[in-house]
Amino acid sequence: MKLTHEINDEILQDMINLHTGMYYPLDGFMTSLDYHNVVDNMMLSDKSVWTIPITLDVTHDVFVKAMDADKLHLTHKSRQVGFVEIADCYKIDAESDVVKVFKTCDSAHPGAKKELERFEYRVGGKVMVSDQSLLKGSLRPEQTRQAFAEKGWKTIVGFQTRNPIHRAHEHLQRSGLELCDGLFINPLMGWKKTGDFTEAAIEASYECMTNQFYPKERVYLAGLWTFMRYAGPREAVFHAVIRRNLGCTHFIIGRDHAGVGDYYGKYEAHELAKKLAAKDHLGIELLLLKEPYYCSRCGQIVSEKTCRHSGADIEPVSGTRIRAMLSAGKRPDERFMRSEIADAIIALGDEMFIKESK
Repeated sequence: MKLTHEINDEILQDMINLHTGMYYPLDGFMTSLDYHNVVDNMMLSDKSVWTIPITLDVTHDVFVKAMDADKLHLTHKSRQVGFVEIADCYKIDAESDVVKVFKTCDSAHPGAKKELERFEYRVGGKVMVSDQSLLKGSLRPEQTRQAFAEKGWKTIVGFQTRNPIHRAHEHLQRSGLELCDGLFINPLMGWKKTGDFTEAAIEASYECMTNQFYPKERVYLAGLWTFMRYAGPREAVFHAVIRRNLGCTHFIIGRDHAGVGDYYGKYEAHELAKKLAAKDHLGIELLLLKEPYYCSRCGQIVSEKTCRHSGADIEPVSGTRIRAMLSAGKRPDERFMRSEIADAIIALGDEMFIKESK
């Protein structure tokens, strides 16, 4: 009798990304050796940099049976989707490891909370997706690399986002375009916390931006299906590695990348990225850019690297304020978000924000 385990949406997406090469050099859920190396040292057992655990959690019953099995079949919503060639079965110290990865085990942290709710038993091994229909529409490294080659791009800067574009994002993206042949806008599509913008809002904003403002031949837009961990600095490096696999030569890391609340320092992701890049050649150049803001004296979006002013002259591009304005059906100040983009988002009405995240 074959051993079967039911997985959720997030594990299914990790499974697909492992199968397609998105998570290279991983080709399966982590074994104990890789898992502990990543949690403790931010590298795999082969010494390549990797910062986020990618694991398959199972019930105790499945765990016990898996120790004597060669293969674990995976189902999603009762449909057979693939299997794991079992290489290892192990138990983790969830609370201790969560603190190492997220720097907290506070249940108010959405990533830490989600991780602590998982089973403590893990099965590691190579992944195979048997239901090929799951791969249709999935972003693949060969797809993006071919697209970049067809455009004749030699240098490509990747931009990660989980929010609609505002003027600060635009400033970062244009900075990247000044340096590289092409800009790959790769918004994250997948689980996010309650109150975050929906995929529809993100797509609407970027379709507007790419269709009306950016040079068509220099921008490529495609969503990345993976879920937010909100792991701050570690997730910033994880995002960079994924974009390297997708063919980017450069990747933008800005203020509090992949952060949430006040759990991480403003430029803590910059510091970790520099540290890990110095230890190991990541295969991608990191553009560690300072936070853009509006300066009334300069009359434009600037950063501390390009502006001498301070105090009352400076006004941050507040995502919280923009979210509140859009929620009320009002356009944010044109200095902070283009009116065309605001209108595209407002038109979504109740579909603008995630109402409940499980």
